[in-house]
Amino acid sequence: MKRILLKLSGEALAGDKHHGFDEPTVTVVAKQVKQLVDAGVQVGIVIGGGNFWRGRTSETIDRTKADQIGMLATVMNCIYVSEIFRSVGMMTSVLTPFECGSITKLYSKDRANKYFAHNMVVFFAGGTGHPYFSTDTATVLRAVEIEADGIYLAKAIDGVYDSDPKVNPSAKKYDQVSIQEVIDKKLAVVDLTASVMCMENHIPMYVFGLGETNSIVNAVNGQFNGTVVTVD
Repeated sequence: MKRILLKLSGEALAGDKHHGFDEPTVTVVAKQVKQLVDAGVQVGIVIGGGNFWRGRTSETIDRTKADQIGMLATVMNCIYVSEIFRSVGMMTSVLTPFECGSITKLYSKDRANKYFAHNMVVFFAGGTGHPYFSTDTATVLRAVEIEADGIYLAKAIDGVYDSDPKVNPSAKKYDQVSIQEVIDKKLAVVDLTASVMCMENHIPMYVFGLGETNSIVNAVNGQFNGTVVTVD
């Protein structure tokens, strides 16, 4: 059975509004994930918090506190997206590395595996639970812990480029790139800590644009126009 870790960009889930949630966009994501679950794929999900909070741009808020606000943004995102998933017929659970009362369950690998065994989609909210670590790092950490076959990065951009395509219209898109090249050229697929963890634990990444038709299903089935980040 295949087990994947899907990282969803908070900004991508906001759609054209660029803030908060765009329910039609999230519903499209939910229906695609349901196709995977119905086909026997076990799906874990991490969601960024950028549709609510970009704390590192603030010079007035302490970094630790800013990161904690960001962690809570990811919890809100996971609760919302989890409910949309339920509305299309999936069972879900939201796990956090810190107590949130009765709102979420406390994360452990054993608990995640138990939920996977019951055909549930597991949301890993709250990052790593510590400041100075991004949701990129949380994504790779959870992927390593749950022994995922691969990390699928659904972004607002459709792959990995040699420079920012928003700034440079001549930016070159990679069909395939090694994790070592990502690190050496600082290609910003994920942050450096996450990149090194991927390399050390031999977990490939698949980067694609969330907005493309059937993008998640196509990516998992190997039929996509994004970028494969290799680790061998």
